[in-house]
This record gives sequence, C-alpha cells and structure tokens, in this order.
Amino acid sequence: MSDSAGNGESGGVAGAGQDSEADNEPPQQAPPLPEDEGFKVGENLEEGAPTSAKRPRLSEEDQGLEQVAKTVEMHGTQAQDSLLKEDPALPAQRAPLQSEEGGRGAQEVTVSEAGEEECRQNGDGEHDAPLEEAETKPEEHNGNGSADSPSEGQHLGLDFTQNPQMLTGSWTEYSNFPENYLKGCKWAPDGSCILTNSADNVLRVYNLPAEIYSYNWDLLPEMNPVLRMAEGDTIYDYCWYPKMNSLDPDTCFLASSSRDNPVHVWDAFYGEVRASFRPYNHLDELTAAHSLCFSPDGTQLYCGFDKTVRVFYTDRPGRDCEERPTVVKKQGQSGIISCFGFSPCQSVYACGSYSRCAGLYSCQDGTLLALLPTRHHGGLTHLLFSPDGNYLYTGGRKDPEILCWDLREPGKVVFSLKRNVATNQRIYFDLDLSGRYLLSGDTEGVVSVWDTQTAPPDGNEELLQPQLRFQAHWDCTNGISIHPFMPLLATSSGQRQFPWPGDSEGDSASDGEGGEAVMSQQESRQDNTMRLWWAGPLGPASEGNQEQNAAVVEA
Repeated sequence: MSDSAGNGESGGVAGAGQDSEADNEPPQQAPPLPEDEGFKVGENLEEGAPTSAKRPRLSEEDQGLEQVAKTVEMHGTQAQDSLLKEDPALPAQRAPLQSEEGGRGAQEVTVSEAGEEECRQNGDGEHDAPLEEAETKPEEHNGNGSADSPSEGQHLGLDFTQNPQMLTGSWTEYSNFPENYLKGCKWAPDGSCILTNSADNVLRVYNLPAEIYSYNWDLLPEMNPVLRMAEGDTIYDYCWYPKMNSLDPDTCFLASSSRDNPVHVWDAFYGEVRASFRPYNHLDELTAAHSLCFSPDGTQLYCGFDKTVRVFYTDRPGRDCEERPTVVKKQGQSGIISCFGFSPCQSVYACGSYSRCAGLYSCQDGTLLALLPTRHHGGLTHLLFSPDGNYLYTGGRKDPEILCWDLREPGKVVFSLKRNVATNQRIYFDLDLSGRYLLSGDTEGVVSVWDTQTAPPDGNEELLQPQLRFQAHWDCTNGISIHPFMPLLATSSGQRQFPWPGDSEGDSASDGEGGEAVMSQQESRQDNTMRLWWAGPLGPASEGNQEQNAAVVEA
C-alpha cells in the first residue's frame, strides 16, 4: 500500500461523515482516568508493566520459556529499548515504526508482504495457520492437553483435576464508570497480552505479568492496562491479527467494529488507528460490520452484515471489497451474520447468523457448501472448529446448549453441552489447541469444563456432562480465553443490571431498611472484572499461597 493510498483512506473516512471523533477522540462517556496514571487514551503505560523483581533463575526445563518471557513487556517503551540493545536484529524491524507519520503506508505494506511470504494463500487445503504456523515455537503447540511429556520442558499442559487457581486480575479499571461491564477477553496469538472489551466502548490491552513465568505469585499486583483504544460507539466485534508477534511490531494490530463507524485497525504498540475499512450498503451509506474475523493467513478480513459477507484485503484499506451474499434467489442463510470461524485444515469457513442457523462456505468464492439445520433456540453468537476440522461447535443467545456438529455428515449433532444462558449477551466459549477441553461461562458466573474425549463414539446427540465446574465470578461470565501455549485462563464478567421491583427512590425512601436490602442484593451481584487463572500443575512456590489468592477472589 502506497502513501497515497494511506492518505486517501483517512480522507475517505472523513468524507463519509465519520470525522475525527470516531477515529481519534474518545467517547464522551469514557470513564475518567485515575490521577496517578496521568496519560491520554492510546498512550503506553510504562509504569503499568508489572515489576520483574524477585524473579528467580529458571531451571533447565524452563529455559524454553525465557524467549516467551521476552515478549511480555514488549508493549512498554522502556522494554522495547532494552530489547533493542540485546538483539541487534530488532532495529531493522523497528525501522518502519521510527519513520515519520507520512510513511504509514510503507509500514502497512510490510505487514502484507510478510504475511504473503510466510503464509500460503487462504484457501489452500494444506494451510494450518492457527495450529502449525503461528509465531510461537512449534514445541509450544504440541499437545496442549497433555502434561506427561517431560522432554517438552517448554510446555505445561492443562490440568482440570482440581479447580483453577486465581492469580490476579483487573477490577478497579472498570469501577470508574457506572455499569461498565465487560464483553469478552481474547489472548493475543503470541500469548503476550490480553485484549478486553467493555461497555464504555474502550478496548484495553493488558500485558501478561512476568512473575507468572517463574511461579512467583505471592506478590502479583492488580493488572493495569498498557493501552486504551476508545471507539465512538457500541463495539460490535473485535479480533487480533492472527500472525501477531510482539517481536515484530509491524504485525501487532487488531481490528474492531462499532456502530455507525468503519472498521478500524488499531496499532497494538501505540493505540493509534493504522487504517480503516469502510463498508457501504446498496444506498451508498456507511454501514457497520456486526462481526469480524481475519483469514488464517491474515491477508483478508471477513465482515458480517445482514445476509451479506464482505471481504476486505488487509493490505488495501478503504472501501474496495468483495461482496458475498448469503441469500441467492431466496435460498441460503438469512439474518445478520453474527460470527465467523475458519477450518484449520480445509479452505472452508463457517458463518453463524441471528436466524439460528450456521452455514459452511468456500474460501475461494464464498459458495455455500452446506447449511446446517436450525437446532438452536436463539441466534448464534459464537462458533469454533475443532483442531482436526471434523467438528463445529455452535452456541447461541438465550440458548442453553452448545452443539457439536460432525462436518463429515453435515446436519448430524454428535453431542450437546448444557450451560445457562438466560440473556441476549454473547457468551464466549473456547477450545484448547488439542481440541480435548472445551470451556464456557454462563449467566450465573460458573465456568464449566468438558472433556470432549469422553463423548460417546456412536454420537446419539447425548448430553455430555462437564468434568469440572467452578465459580469464576459472582456475575455473568461472558468471556473466556485459553492461553495459546501455557495453562492460563482469562475470564471476564458483567452484564447490564436492571433495577429490582420497588427499587425507585420513592419506594426506597418509604420502605426504609427493605429498600436498602434490595440494593445490597443487587450490588453484591455486580462483578465487572477480568481475572487470570492458573489451570496447570502447581509449583512449590504457589502451593503455600492458595489461601492468599482465595482472599483476593473474595475481594
């Protein structure tokens, strides 16, 4: 992408009626920032990075994690400078970022060219980008569910024989704005940071605390965001660039879509808008995407609309896109496309819609391959492929089940998973890289863990019982994300609270103590937090700190 393309892109957004308020200025309802932090939206927090003091020397088995630990502090300016001194190769990678603002176009070209060189074109049947070609080491991806491989010292497996242990989290950040509940959390593809979305229309990036790598958990502080990226209105969806690697700043970006705004691509190092994708409807009016997903190789960005999927090329911001209608001659998948998923081993992607059905499409031209029957009670809000590509998991709003579809026999449900979803909120679920464990929260704040290997082989649509259930939050647990290669879980909670009957000012004044009791019951249920959990074998340094961490949970 040339410089002229980048300048034309920004001018086109303003010409479409989306002035600087949507791109640069924070919304009016954004929460006031704490005085001690003193930074503007989009700036780095140097003091927000956790201290690495009291970090003992790693054992030989943990030497493989040292390289991963270097990526934890990459979002701080001081950490970047220190890494530049240690690695002489990094200045060449940082060179595009040190150019003046007019050179943004060259920077984005670097992203696309790197993606094209190291990735196959989307649609190649041999392309397993999410599983085999991620930037983390191959050893880190081998069997995330198996903990009995001592030769793989770089990797620890998930262990759900006991409840996960809470390590730290973020709660003060979401207490400055009334009803600032979270709307999900997602680990970065390289595992160095977490991205959250909340009701104040701000995307926040948290670095992974460095103490976690050394089992030094006794003095873990509360997590503070290193970046805040404010959208202009309600955020519909957001996603990481799949080839994101903190050691290569050109790949560190994410996409978000909000109401009445174009799709924004944010720089995950500086919190600035790199580019915008502007979808227009048949009346040439700017329309917002309801769902987003990068292709596995990162060269395309899929956006969901009403009965339409628009495909943008990552290296060509602007309004040029490919339109793929999901309804042709009154046949196909109707409704708003609410979620996407890509098969890890075939050139196929799945679309879920609010019409309660899912469809399978070809990546090359968007041809409908199969339309799964309508089995859900509510519109689909999330779907995932299994790592082998043979199964598709779908979940909906106000729907108590997650269904597992056998794609070798389209339309066949192998088993179902029971969860409590009583609202229209999007409740995420996640699979580990081995495809064995599926985790999901529910409206009551409980996280359930299912072992999919215990499912009956005949597949008679039986209800699979969870292996483990634990209370992660006191409010709705809407987001859950499994770390790409470590036994860490990230969860987010909160939902819109409606006043109880008799909760008005007049009734409270007349009822006296009764009104206060109702308010205390409602306040005790509010839990707008993001929490980090350890779901692996406990180290010697952490076994004696379970009581302290339990006290943090209660706090």
